[in-house]
Amino acid sequence: QLRLVESGGGLVQAGGSLRLSCAASGRTFKSYAMGWFRQAPGKEREFVAAISWSGDNTYYADSVKGRFFVSRDNAKNTVYLDMNSLKPEDTAVYYCAADLDRAFDMVVVGTRTVDAWGQGTLVTVSS
Repeated sequence: QLRLVESGGGLVQAGGSLRLSCAASGRTFKSYAMGWFRQAPGKEREFVAAISWSGDNTYYADSVKGRFFVSRDNAKNTVYLDMNSLKPEDTAVYYCAADLDRAFDMVVVGTRTVDAWGQGTLVTVSS
């Protein structure tokens, strides 16, 4: 099983940008679809973005489409989330996720399909 460690969270003003990184340990990183979820205070964890093992397919929640971009570097065992035009409602703890099934499963099934989670990184967007 993968061990996932996120980094890159912080405080940013509305309209700003951040890049989250998720470093994975384990030789089987390329076997996993990867994704990002987020959880705001008092709310359930929700899907944000996912990318297939090859990087050919990406999926986004409607709330972030056109602003957030997910990518991966299999040589570095790392997945990224570039977040642009940030809004206060993007404030949440962001979690990296790994899924042995299809990346699209994270869209339709959500958290129940995830095989491994990172510890989370806090993103705070001020107005």
